[in-house]
Amino acid sequence: KTVVIDYSSPNIAKSFSVGHLRSTVIGNSLKLIYEKNGYRVIGINHLGDWGTQFGRMIVAYKKWGNESLIEKNPISELQKLYVKFHDELANHPELEQEGRDAFLKLEQGDPEYIKLWDFFREQSLKEFMEMYDLLNVKFDSFNGEAFYNDKMDRVVKELEEKNLIKEDEGALVVFIGENYPPVLIKRSDGATLYATRDLAALLYRKDTYNFDKILYVVGNEQKLHFESLKKVSDLMGYNFDLVHVNFGLVLQDGKKMSTRTGKYTKLMDVINEAISNAKKAIEEKNPNLENKEEVAKTVGVGAIIFNDLKNERHLDVEYNLEQMVKFEGQTGPYLQYSIVRIFSMLKNVNLNFDLVNYQTYTNDVYFNLVQLIDQFPVVLERAQNENSPSVIARYLLQLAQEFNSFYGKVRILADDQNLLQSNIYLVTAIQTVLIEGLRLLGIGYLEAM
Repeated sequence: KTVVIDYSSPNIAKSFSVGHLRSTVIGNSLKLIYEKNGYRVIGINHLGDWGTQFGRMIVAYKKWGNESLIEKNPISELQKLYVKFHDELANHPELEQEGRDAFLKLEQGDPEYIKLWDFFREQSLKEFMEMYDLLNVKFDSFNGEAFYNDKMDRVVKELEEKNLIKEDEGALVVFIGENYPPVLIKRSDGATLYATRDLAALLYRKDTYNFDKILYVVGNEQKLHFESLKKVSDLMGYNFDLVHVNFGLVLQDGKKMSTRTGKYTKLMDVINEAISNAKKAIEEKNPNLENKEEVAKTVGVGAIIFNDLKNERHLDVEYNLEQMVKFEGQTGPYLQYSIVRIFSMLKNVNLNFDLVNYQTYTNDVYFNLVQLIDQFPVVLERAQNENSPSVIARYLLQLAQEFNSFYGKVRILADDQNLLQSNIYLVTAIQTVLIEGLRLLGIGYLEAM
């Protein structure tokens, strides 16, 4: 079976927001979970690469832009231009019309303007790719909003043929039920809208990938939009298995965290601070460790991802960069450290399967662990059914806690060979599940830290 997952989807020429980070890590984990469960998965990054803001951006670039500065620091330079455009607007209201005219020329395919738009897109994507590489996130398609420009007429035509379109104050709308506002398909000035574009994308994806299910990993605030999308496509006669995988906000000190107004102007700053906090923690724990930089990167990035995924996705997530990288508590580093503990324990021991004897598992600590390991396939299935990586994250915490309790109560490297080998077998199984569980969340493991 095929599932399409639409996730991440940042806006070109704008900073990657913490909200986009949530969509990215939840979507990436779902991609890995569905693949593990045998699905063919198509990951799509539906870039926000079209809209009237590009008209303003072209005007700003032609007046004040500098190509080499943008190539060095794409997003922040493009954002500066956008801000300058809005600052100048107060004294030069004619800029508004210039922006509209520029967007119109872009829509009509003016070669110079298309080339500029392409430059903005390419430079932004270059910066986004650094982030994706760091997070180890991959996509099968970067077809964004612009890709569907020539595919929307088909939607309007099909809606007309199926008698679903009504005129309302000069605009074309679809009525989907009395508890819902009508869905705008075309404005009175002939411009198509967000819903039309998403319908075009939906039909294109069905034609191209023939999916059995499609997931949209987008914030809670888009609930109505996706309900409307599903209802319109149902009225058209497509009964798609379309799921809005919604999620809450990112908070800092209880308030919505914003890359626009907060301490962090870029998401990269948040990630880099987590990495530097991780490095400090590693320095204290193991000052002689080799390749500290790489270890800190795996720990810091893992800490951010785990902090997000351990929460039920529809709830808001609190960001506390110091707590996140701690090696104790409900954190990613706690799980990574549990794996390291097992590596160091197994360093000088080889597993001899012939000596394993399950009858040596005599007390509750053993039974709890065996039962937990046995639940892993059920956990994977539940995570998929609920489209919720938190099911795996919470299970891994429970498994690591049980293991650490076992580590404290039982002499694992026993003198008796049967007991030793049985313990090693159990501990190896725990390690395998912890590593695979973290992989499904998009988090790496370490052999030493």
